[in-house]
Amino acid sequence: MGYCFTDLTTACQDDWRAYIEHDFVRQLGSATLPEDAFRHYLKQDYLFLIHFARAYALAAYKSPTLADLRQAHEGMKAIVDVELGLHIGFCREWGISEEELAVLPEARATMAYTRYVLDTGSRGDLLDLHVALAPCLVGYGEIANWLNAQSSTVRGGDNPFDAWIAMYEGEEFQAAMRTELEWLNTRLADVTPARFAELAKIFRDATRLEIDFWQMGLDLAD
Repeated sequence: MGYCFTDLTTACQDDWRAYIEHDFVRQLGSATLPEDAFRHYLKQDYLFLIHFARAYALAAYKSPTLADLRQAHEGMKAIVDVELGLHIGFCREWGISEEELAVLPEARATMAYTRYVLDTGSRGDLLDLHVALAPCLVGYGEIANWLNAQSSTVRGGDNPFDAWIAMYEGEEFQAAMRTELEWLNTRLADVTPARFAELAKIFRDATRLEIDFWQMGLDLAD
């Protein structure tokens, strides 16, 4: 019997729950998150998206099949041609100009996670890279679903962060999450126990760095 994505989350269950249910997430859902904390997060997330696009470029280089190459190309194209533009517009609604984003210094938590992903992908194979990215791509979808299951979550006009939840609960992102889970499950099914242990460590480290990213936003850390 092979492995699947839920085996990765089970292997670092405490860290995974600490990420999905972080205070930043809880306060975002209950509309109690300080707006300055959300703005700081938005700025750094813009920088993260740029590195996310670079990670897809690396995925293209690491792709052993044409199907993998096409997937990497589509992922990078979606970020560069669509998501970055949407994010810039979202930032503008929060009083953050594109000119400000262009000269923004990276917070240490941003550097730590993005460079970890790129380093892991450079040293390893395509599966290593996908596992390092999974806490972001899969995690944000799970976070939106978790928030919608909480009685404390405020939706609609009473929550200034409602558009953020709507983005990640939306069908486009949820479909991308399901596609990624299918890809991961197919490849994890064939790995050995020793290989799975390596991948579980990558996933745990990346999840812990995602926790730090939330905390960076909450603390307004540079």
